[in-house]
Amino acid sequence: MLKRRQLLRSAAFLAIIVAAAAGLSNDLYAEAAKAPIVFAATSLQTALDAIAADWRKNTGKSVTISYGASPALARQVEQGAPADLFIAADLDWMDWLEQHNLIKPGTRANLLGNTLVLIGPADAAVSVKIAPGADLAVALGDSRLSICEVTAVPAGKYAKAALEKLGMWASVEHKLAQADTVRLVLAFVARGEARLGIVYATDAKVEPKVKVVDTFPESSHAPIVYPVALTSASTNSEAAAFLAYLRSPAATQQFVAQGFSIVGP
Repeated sequence: MLKRRQLLRSAAFLAIIVAAAAGLSNDLYAEAAKAPIVFAATSLQTALDAIAADWRKNTGKSVTISYGASPALARQVEQGAPADLFIAADLDWMDWLEQHNLIKPGTRANLLGNTLVLIGPADAAVSVKIAPGADLAVALGDSRLSICEVTAVPAGKYAKAALEKLGMWASVEHKLAQADTVRLVLAFVARGEARLGIVYATDAKVEPKVKVVDTFPESSHAPIVYPVALTSASTNSEAAAFLAYLRSPAATQQFVAQGFSIVGP
């Protein structure tokens, strides 16, 4: 098992570095190979890309970020992928890593909060009021409601919980178009393949072809919290520095600009 994990770690490391360093000079390639590797929920991409650029500008150092659905990334860490830092879109997957002794004790913290919204195509005349008992099926017509996969992906779990709490689940359960990530949900709605979708408010901001139709009450689902921690396997000395930078005024400004709320230390 140990040998298998070592092989997986080596293969994943090479894949990430090759992808990150494609087209770079030899010096930049070497720098990328030394950069801490961050595994982060897809919904963080716009903000984290900007923060990584600021980090490089302010410190001269690089960071390599791999985005994906929180369950997929957590499973990759469990299989030996060389992540130094993990940022999930809910507490459950960080709990899972902690239970498997895959994060460093004392490094876990809640970083950000978010909001859940109902979206539709920007050019469509869609009007829906989120309220207890509202029948989304009427607004959907013969189309679909796109949400993330509801059993494991955080955005999907939040969405199902909200719909159930408000008594809206029964009207749409048979009309779902489930996706692996929030960015795929955005794409479905932007292309008109789904009349409505449920994503985080921060994701709705990055896609001009969608609009927010309404916002889910915070009381309809568990708080949306993004926890962060160093992985137990990390040996990169810069990983802790980047983790600290995520709470700096510069990083906070980027997160807030994207629509995230800042959670306590």
